[in-house]
Amino acid sequence: MSTALILIDIQNDYFPNGRMELSHPVKAASNASKILERFRQDNGPIFHVQHISLQEGATFFLPNTEGAQINEAVLPSGEENLIIKHRPNSFFETGLESKLRENGVTKLVICGMMTHMCIDATVRAAKDLGFECTLIEDACTTRDLTYQEKVVPAEQVHFAFVSALNGIYAKVVSTEEFLK
Repeated sequence: MSTALILIDIQNDYFPNGRMELSHPVKAASNASKILERFRQDNGPIFHVQHISLQEGATFFLPNTEGAQINEAVLPSGEENLIIKHRPNSFFETGLESKLRENGVTKLVICGMMTHMCIDATVRAAKDLGFECTLIEDACTTRDLTYQEKVVPAEQVHFAFVSALNGIYAKVVSTEEFLK
């Protein structure tokens, strides 16, 4: 059984001065970088997922912009796979599933951005496709959300989503727990 690392949307627009700054993106990216280094040391399969917005009216991750580029903390290198997606689910209309299956991957370690959107959609899809998932919660982040003039702080959004995923969809752990 092979385990692959999936790094989702750790892109410049989510960082300070980006078009959609998240809560503590540098910390999350730093933790994702630690997981990436472990996979590189172990020669494990690595998949970088990059979102390019093609929808009319999109305001971030626009094609051919610095904001859409993968952040320097987790830049792909060498033989690492790059998957381009246009929707929250990293499997939707991409070659991710076939590349994982070609590599004999049955288990996924997932890090990235935004917890409530692309992380949630991808983890749930991965489980539905039969993959066993581990979510590194402190290598993910999100942002404040607003509904009916009520603001839900990013930390509450994040923990609500990782709590919902924990157990049925994924084993949720910290960077430190994973690296032990």
